[in-house]
Amino acid sequence: MSTNQMVIAQVSSIESASQGSGFVVDMALINGAYFVAAILFILSLAGLSKQETAENGNWYGIVGMAIALIATIANPAVDQIQMLLIAMVIGGAIGTRLALKVEMTQMPELVAMLHSFVGLAAVAVGYNSFLEHGEMSGMILNIHLVEVFLGVFIGAVTFTGSVVAFGKLRGILSSSPLMLPHRHKMNLIAGLVSFGLMIYFVKQEGDMNALIIMSAIALIFGWHLVASIGGADMPVVVSMLNSYSGWAAAAAGFMLGNDLLIVTGALVGSSGAILSYIMCRAMNRSFISVIAGGFGTEVTISGDHDYGEHTEIQAEDVADMLNNARSVIITPGYGMAVAQAQYPVYDMTKKLRDKGIEVRFGIHPVAGRLPGHMNVLLAEAKVPYDIVLEMDEINDDFSKTDVVLVIGANDTVNPAAQEDPTSPIAGMPVLEVWNAKHVIAFKRSMNPGYAGVQNPLFFKENTSMLFGDAKASVDDIVKNL
Repeated sequence: MSTNQMVIAQVSSIESASQGSGFVVDMALINGAYFVAAILFILSLAGLSKQETAENGNWYGIVGMAIALIATIANPAVDQIQMLLIAMVIGGAIGTRLALKVEMTQMPELVAMLHSFVGLAAVAVGYNSFLEHGEMSGMILNIHLVEVFLGVFIGAVTFTGSVVAFGKLRGILSSSPLMLPHRHKMNLIAGLVSFGLMIYFVKQEGDMNALIIMSAIALIFGWHLVASIGGADMPVVVSMLNSYSGWAAAAAGFMLGNDLLIVTGALVGSSGAILSYIMCRAMNRSFISVIAGGFGTEVTISGDHDYGEHTEIQAEDVADMLNNARSVIITPGYGMAVAQAQYPVYDMTKKLRDKGIEVRFGIHPVAGRLPGHMNVLLAEAKVPYDIVLEMDEINDDFSKTDVVLVIGANDTVNPAAQEDPTSPIAGMPVLEVWNAKHVIAFKRSMNPGYAGVQNPLFFKENTSMLFGDAKASVDDIVKNL
C-alpha cells in the first residue's frame, strides 16, 4: 500500500467513525442477517434433497428469504424504500396469484418463466451499474466493466432461452429441435465475437455500443441455444436454465456489491449445474453438449416401419389381472400429471396393498417435464415414500413382477433406447418394463410421446393398451377391484 493510499484509508475511517456508532451497528446487523439467510438457504437445499425433509427445507428457504428481504429494506444504503416496497407488493401479489392458480402440470413452464425474470433483472442491473458506476479508474474500473459485461451476457442468454423453454413446454412452440445449418459454428462465432467485444469494451473504458451489440448477440444466442434442443430433453433444459439464472443472480450481486446475492446465486448456479450433470448421465447425454445447447437431435418419425398390431384391454380385465397378481409396479409419466390421476392411483394402491399385493412405483430421473415432478405428485396424493423407488433401484425387479402399469409415460419406458441405435433416444437409460409378465399402458391414443418417437413397447406380445383418460381409467379399475 502506498503512502497516499494509507492516508486515504485513514481519512475514510475517521469519516466513518464521525457518523456515529449507530451506522456501524446497523451494518453489522445487516451483514449478520445476510449470513444467517445464507446458512438457511444452504439448509434449504440440504432439506430438499430428501422427501422426508423436503417440508423443513421449504421452511428454511422461506425464513431465509424473509430475513434477506427485511435486511435489504433496513440497509442504510437503500434510499428509495418506498419504491422498493411498491415493487415488493406488486411482485408479491403476482406471485400469490400464480401460486393459487397454477396447476402442478404447469409448474415446468412456470419455472422456466421465472428463470426469464431473473435473466431480465440481471440485464437491467448490468445496464444500471454501467450508467451509474460513479468515479472509477484503473484496475477497479476494469473489474467492474467485466462484471457488467458478463452479467448482461448471462442475463440475456437466460432471458430468451427461458422464454423459448416456456413456449416449448406450453405447446406454443414446436417441441422439435431447430436444426439450422452450421448451428454449432454459429454458436461458436457468437461466443468468440462476444469475447472480443468484452476486450474492446474494457479497453475503451466502457463503450455503450459494444454493450448493446453484445446484448443483441446474447439474446439471439439464448434463443437459438434452447430452440436447438428437442422435446425429450426439456427436463435437462429447465435444470440448465436454473443454473444459468443462478450465475446471472451472482453476477448481479457482484455489480451491486451484495454478498448475499452472490452467495445465493452461486448456490443456485452450482446446484443447477450438478443436477444437470446427474440428469445428463441418466439420459446418456454429454454435459458439455448440454452447456453448448447443441445436443438436440433431429427427430424423424418413420411411418414405414411396421411394428405389428397392438392389443387393447378393458378396465375390468385389468382389475382381474391385478387381483391375481403378487407384485405390481407403477411407472408414472406426464400423462398422469395432465389427467390428475395421482389420487385414484393412490386409492388403487391402497386397495391392492390391503389385499396383500406388493405395489411399488418406479420413477425415471426425467419423468414428467421437471426433475422430481412425479415424486411431488405422488407425495401430494399421500403415496408412502418407502414404495417410491428410483430407476436404478427397481430396474432389476421388473423380471420378477407380474403386472406393470405404465400411466402416461412414453419415452422413459421406450425399449428403442436400447434396441435401435438410430433412435433419437438411443443410449438413454430407461425403465425396462417390458421384462415384466404383463404390461398395461394407459394412453389416450397411439400417437408418439412428447419427443415424437414411436414406442415399440406398445406392440409387444405382453403389452396391452388401455385407452382413455388416465384418471377415468384408474377410477374404473378401482371400482372393479
